Amino acid sequence: MKDTMCESGAFANSPPWQYPSPRRIKRHRTVGPIWQAERTMATLQATDVLGRVTLVTGPEELLNQRAVIAALSAVRAAEPDCEVSETNADTLTMATLADLAAPSLFSSIRCVVVRGLENLPEESHSGVVDYAVQPADEVGLVLVHGGGQKGSGLLTKLRKLARVTEVKSTSLKPAEVARFLIAEVRRHGGRIDDEAAHLLVQAIGQDLRALAGAAHQLTSDFPDQPISESVVKRYFGGRAEVKSFAVADAALYGRTAVALEELRWALEIGTPPVLVTSAFAGGLRGLARVKAAPRGMREGDLAREASVPPWKVRVLREQSRGWDDLGLAHAITAVAQADADVKGAASDAGYALERMVLRVAGARTAR
Repeated sequence: MKDTMCESGAFANSPPWQYPSPRRIKRHRTVGPIWQAERTMATLQATDVLGRVTLVTGPEELLNQRAVIAALSAVRAAEPDCEVSETNADTLTMATLADLAAPSLFSSIRCVVVRGLENLPEESHSGVVDYAVQPADEVGLVLVHGGGQKGSGLLTKLRKLARVTEVKSTSLKPAEVARFLIAEVRRHGGRIDDEAAHLLVQAIGQDLRALAGAAHQLTSDFPDQPISESVVKRYFGGRAEVKSFAVADAALYGRTAVALEELRWALEIGTPPVLVTSAFAGGLRGLARVKAAPRGMREGDLAREASVPPWKVRVLREQSRGWDDLGLAHAITAVAQADADVKGAASDAGYALERMVLRVAGARTAR
C-alpha cells in the first residue's frame, strides 16, 4: 500500500518538498495473499494517506477491507481525533464529497471512504479525477473498487496520477486457501497443522472472511495448544449447511471452478443435496431483492428488505454486479429443476447439482 518513498521509512516524516520526484515513486502495489498483505501494510504512516488518494481494487472483500482499516489506523495513530466518513459511490456527487471532506468543529483531519467505486455515476468521474490531482492536505480519501471491467476507464485515469497509491487484491487459488488459513492462525499467535487446516477448509469452504473468523475463534478457545484435526471436527464437523452456502456463493460470484470444487467437497463429506439447492434458492432470492431495492437505500433497511443479516448485504451487492433480470430468471429455473431432480426426479443427484452450478454460473456471465 505504500509507495517507494515510504517503504524504507526515510521520507515518512519529511515535508512534501523533500519527497522524491513523483516519476520515481512506485504508486501501484499488488497485494496478493493476506499473509503477504499483512507485512506490506504493517508500517503504513499517516503521511502515506493524508493528502493522497488510496485506491483499493480487486475482488477479495476481506483483503480490501483490511487495506481500508490499515489506512484509517495509520491516520488515527497520528491523529486520534481524526473523523471518518463513509459513503457509497452510487450516490456520490462532488458536493457530497466536499461536505464529507470539510473540517468539523472537532477535527480538521478527516478520512473519507468511498465504496463501490465501479458504481460512481459517469457525471462524477471528472470531478473525482480533478480532486485526485491535488488532494486536500488534511484529508485521506480511500476509494474502493470491487474489481471487474465496470469503471475501468476511471481506474486508468486515477492510476496515472502522482498522488494516487493503489492497493490491488487478487483472488486466492484453491491451493492457497489452506496456506491462508495457517497464516491467519499464526497471526493470532496459534498453530495448526496442514491436515487440520485442510479439514477446516473442507468444512467451511473458501470464503476468506468465514475462515478468518474460524481462525480467531479457535485460537481464542485454545490459546496454549495447537489446533488439531480432532478440535476442528468437534467445532466444525457438522457444518453441512455452511458448506452448501460456500458452493452457492462461489457460483453466484461466477467462480465456476471454485463452485464445482466446493460442491465435490460438500458431497464427499455427506452434505445432503437438498441443502445445496436450498442455499442456491436463498442466495438468488437475496440477489433479486437487492437488485429490486430503491437506489441509495441504507444498508440496515436493505437487510430487512432482503431478510438477511446486515453483513450479507455487502456480499449480495458485490454478487449482483454480474447479474441482470434475464440471468436471474435463467438461474432460478435451473435451481428449481435441480431441486426437483435431487428430490427424486433424477437418478444421479451429483450430476444434477453439477449441472445446476454450471447453469447458474453461466447465467451470471450471459449479459
